[in-house]
Amino acid sequence: MTNVVNIIVILGVVAFIVSRQFRAQQINPNRRFWLVPIILAVVALRDPHVIDRTHEGAAVALLLGSVVLVLVMGLVWGWTVRLWRASDGSVWMKGTVATVGAWSGLIAMRVGLYGLGAALHVHQSSSALLLTLGALLLSRSLVVNWRARSLDGPQSLYPVA
Repeated sequence: MTNVVNIIVILGVVAFIVSRQFRAQQINPNRRFWLVPIILAVVALRDPHVIDRTHEGAAVALLLGSVVLVLVMGLVWGWTVRLWRASDGSVWMKGTVATVGAWSGLIAMRVGLYGLGAALHVHQSSSALLLTLGALLLSRSLVVNWRARSLDGPQSLYPVA
């Protein structure tokens, strides 16, 4: 896949995610939340340029650091979502002000990592961004689904933010 196509896919996925964050939406317990992250990872890992071969050590370190960062930020993001059980037993979620903070922090950290990569003269492909986006979505979905399963009765569970 070319970088232009990757960027279009990334922008589309991010726009879709952000547009849904602040609308209440029912959590479907039968949904395969891991499918989109796996597809993003497979598409990213098919790119032979995901690692800059001229600066291989630094490129691998940046990629691993990025993956760890987004896994942690996905966990944070998953805890910022408000969850509640409706009277019919369904579980709903909606982003909060803390969700905006999590997104802002993630964007600032990503910009910092890109700046570090540029300072080290490491080429960073858009496929690496696809891979980390998949990791972000997976970790967030794991937290939200775990929290949703732990809800008892028609109560609300608010994040600590």
